[in-house]
Amino acid sequence: MGLLNQAREKTIYDNAKTHFLGNFPESLPIEQAYVHIGIYLGWIIENELYSEFFEDEAEVQMLRFKRKELSPTILSELWDGYLGYEFFNKEGNMFTYYYYGGGIYKKDYENLLAQDLPSIYHVTDSWDNYETMTKKITERFEDWKKIIQ
Repeated sequence: MGLLNQAREKTIYDNAKTHFLGNFPESLPIEQAYVHIGIYLGWIIENELYSEFFEDEAEVQMLRFKRKELSPTILSELWDGYLGYEFFNKEGNMFTYYYYGGGIYKKDYENLLAQDLPSIYHVTDSWDNYETMTKKITERFEDWKKIIQ
């Protein structure tokens, strides 16, 4: 079975509800469950790895995100913290399946942004954190493209 078929079978990569209904710190606002998802979704938008469906549905939100009028958390909240197959084009899905679905994104996120924090949910929704994380995602994406060639 090819990687794309595997990606199609795993239709939901993440969903904020599973975080705030799970082992989520009660002392934090619920918005903190959206930060890591929003950072990834923002990177997908900036790298144009989204599907026609997502572009049609989120065109204004994408523009506002690129202009930094929407933070990663708000971007994710607008989509209920959902990160699913239908948001990505073929290449975006294959990479997301490998990187996000494979747990590498979470490890990178923990190492880069949450290392000295009580949990990944304590990471601040800031453009500095977004930039730090997206540099790493881009690095992983470039490495991944070399692997699949």
